[in-house]
Amino acid sequence: MVLGKVIGSLVSTVKHSCYQNKKISLVKPVSPREQVQQGVMVAVDLIGARKGDIVLVASEGRAAEELMNFSCRMPVRSMIVGIVDSIDGVDG
Repeated sequence: MVLGKVIGSLVSTVKHSCYQNKKISLVKPVSPREQVQQGVMVAVDLIGARKGDIVLVASEGRAAEELMNFSCRMPVRSMIVGIVDSIDGVDG
């Protein structure tokens, strides 16, 4: 799992069938202190996160199969599975 911040969305008119009717977001990894890290992930949004939300991203294909009820392997790796309300216990 990875913490991230939703920075935007991705729109595609031509896509694999497993992405039909799914929102796809751009997510920037963040530290537990919400400091932005390098890189950007493309993630299927299963919960309706908005731009600016801190989210929990499952970034493993097996999780996609389980959460999206695929009957066979599909081309999905990262999914937003939670919106973070708060982070406790970060030393500072």
